[in-house]
Order: sequence, then structure tokens, then C-alpha cells
Amino acid sequence: MGSMQCRFLDKAAIVTEEDFELKTSTPKLWRLCTVHRVEELKSVIRMGPIWASGILLITAYAQQGTFSLQQARTMDRHLTKSFQIPPGSMSVFTIVFMLTTISIYDRIFIPIARKFTGLDRGISFLHRMGIGFAISVLATFVAGFVEVKRKNVARVHGLTDDEHSIIPISVFWLVPQYALHGVAEAFMSIGHLEFFYDQAPESMRSTATALFWTAISAGNYCSSLLVSLIHKYSAGDGGSNWLPDNNLNKGRLEYFYWLITVLQVLNLVYYIICAKYYTFKPIQVRRKEGESNEGIELVNGI
Repeated sequence: MGSMQCRFLDKAAIVTEEDFELKTSTPKLWRLCTVHRVEELKSVIRMGPIWASGILLITAYAQQGTFSLQQARTMDRHLTKSFQIPPGSMSVFTIVFMLTTISIYDRIFIPIARKFTGLDRGISFLHRMGIGFAISVLATFVAGFVEVKRKNVARVHGLTDDEHSIIPISVFWLVPQYALHGVAEAFMSIGHLEFFYDQAPESMRSTATALFWTAISAGNYCSSLLVSLIHKYSAGDGGSNWLPDNNLNKGRLEYFYWLITVLQVLNLVYYIICAKYYTFKPIQVRRKEGESNEGIELVNGI
């Protein structure tokens, strides 16, 4: 039984005289497909909008290795008088919070959610990704306020024009945004990967994870494109833009973070619409003996 989406593709499974070789009466495989192959193609097409929604999350996440790193370099990174946290090591907080969230999710959240939803996995893949999107919005929103705080401290101490000075504000002010990104990754990225593996056609499951990595690649390219556009269109009369190459204290990095926040809110709305109308692929469920003469039935996945 074919699905109701993309019904124009069903024409590929309709047998006509032109679909057979005249001499051998064998079907032309480039003109005629089985219903199963048509349904596999529909599954891939249905995943497209959900796949696209993950790109902007990676765009936001990519800022940790660029502008968040620049912020950390200008802040007080001392743990003791003789030891400083390397700026590049701040991403460890993302990893720690991601691993912690995964543990809590598996050990605590799923058993509790299972009691309310009746699902073995607690919540569906789409719900898990939606939570990740919402937390990612909060992460960039918080990052903008942290940047405002950092620049205010620099201005109070007269360090705005000194690009090499260390501003007397602890680097741990950046921990909330790193932590929130880690929590968002635990929900969205893992949910994204599980979604692709579960919803991809069985013949494509071994390569379904490639869709996840292409979303990451596209997100990083979008990040570079967004930065280039900001450099070009945010420049004022003096030639300075939101993201100066030298002195971050004179920039408007908080505007950049909040722009990403707005884009993520729009992306979240887009995702909610896509998730609402997404149809899970039919799966085969075997019945117990004696329940029915039919060995299997088609049901919608969850």
C-alpha cells in the first residue's frame, strides 16, 4: 500500500507498454520502479524539511570556535595565580554538559516521560529535536547579554581601545552559553541522528548518518556566509562593522548573537510546522499467532 504524500511519484510504478523491451518483454528498469522503491524515495523526500531545520543550529554552534573564543582571550582566565585556562579549552564545558544531559536524559527523563506518553523512548524524535532548538535559542540570547556585560566592564576600566588588555571579568561568565549549547546538542543533534536512522529506508540506513553530517557541513558554510554578510552590510560611516577583525571591544558582537537568536526563532517556527505535518514512514509489525490471518500490518511510526 502506497502512502498519500507525493502521489505524483506513484506514476513510476504504473506499468505501461513502453516500460518493456519489445523483443524480450523484460521491464525497463530506468522507466519502471517497484512500489517499494517509490516509497523509499518518498521517505527521503519527507526527511528533507526536517534535515534543513538542523542547519541553523550548527550555524549558532559554530560561533563557539570563533567569537566565543575571541571573548575568552580578552577575559580573566586565571584559576590560580600561576595557571590560566587556555581559551580553546572552554569548549570542554559544552562536552561536559552534553554528556551530563545525555546521562540524565537516559536514566531519569525517559523513565518519567514514558509513564505519561507510553512510548518506549519517552518522547518522539521530533519532540526531542524541538527541545534542542528551543534551548539553542536561549543559548545565543544569553550570549548576547554576556557580551554586553564584558564590554561594560571594559568601558568602566578604560580598556575599550586596548585590544590586547585582559578585562577584569571572569571567563566563567561564558560558561552558561557553552553549557546551554551542550544541552541543546544532547537533545537536537542526537535526536537528529536517531531520526535519520529510524526514518531512512532500510536499504539506506548505513548511509543515513551522512544526512546528519551534511547538515553540519551546511551549517558551517552558512556561518561563514552570515559573517561575510555582516562584515559587508553592518559597516558604518567609519568603516567599522559589528565584527571587527582586531578590537572586539569596539564591535557589536551582541547584535550578531541576537540576530542569530531571531533567525533561530524563525527556524523553530519553521520546524514546528514541518514536525506537525510530518508523516512517519509505515513500519511492519508482526502479529502474534492466532490474532489474525494476516501476518503483518502497516502502522505509522512514532
